[in-house]
Amino acid sequence: MNSLIRSTARCLRAGAAVYLPRQADGHVSLASARHLCAAADVLKDLGEMVKKDKVVVFIKGTPAQPMCGFSNAVVQILRMHGVDEYAAYNVLDDQDLRQGVKDFSNWPTIPQVYFNGEFVGGCDILLQMHQNGDLVEELKKLGIHSALMDAEKESK
Repeated sequence: MNSLIRSTARCLRAGAAVYLPRQADGHVSLASARHLCAAADVLKDLGEMVKKDKVVVFIKGTPAQPMCGFSNAVVQILRMHGVDEYAAYNVLDDQDLRQGVKDFSNWPTIPQVYFNGEFVGGCDILLQMHQNGDLVEELKKLGIHSALMDAEKESK
């Protein structure tokens, strides 16, 4: 019981809004409390995860084996720019992570891309940035030199 109280207190300190509906018999549902605390923990963890690396992606699958076309497109765009060092999280491994990242960014789809802890967007946004040249500039701000700049110089 003490661990439940400590967990709930930690959850409240983290700023989670807790509403525990009473059941018909007047008892508070402990499952709801655990669920809310788990959600608050996921959001807190996500805040730390997106800041851990310069580039962070939440995808379906892994960079070596993307499990959807949109995730594959994000991986390929990063690869074309020579971005090999980034944190990739497979949302198919953890349903709490999958829903949590959507809640965290207020963006309904996967994949999701973050630069220096800031949400960039999904596949469509990254593709647009790649096509109009903005991605090269954003990578430069991160201290990452785009490999496409080298390829462009070599072709001239």
